[in-house]
Amino acid sequence: MYFVFLIIGAFLDVLANLLLKKSEGFKNKSLGITAIILVLGAFSTLSFTIQVIPLSIAYSIWGALGIIGTIIGGHLFFNERLGIIGWIGMLLVIISVILLSTS
Repeated sequence: MYFVFLIIGAFLDVLANLLLKKSEGFKNKSLGITAIILVLGAFSTLSFTIQVIPLSIAYSIWGALGIIGTIIGGHLFFNERLGIIGWIGMLLVIISVILLSTS
């Protein structure tokens, strides 16, 4: 059940990041404020998760899902592209989460 909270939190984090980009530096205040509210929701779900899952594992999974989701969202909605170094970095993030989870 706590992994569901972790996934919801990561999803809220991704949405917040995308809305923050769309707000254009808070030029659109409603999008910026919604992003802040979503970040609060994301951290709230993380706080439920760390009651059962060790902080290092929960935060690394949450962060990695947020990073990967934001990369995918940036590509889909803002036509942002990663270079080869970016792809290598994303692979290293995935590998590091796997290593932390198995330790």
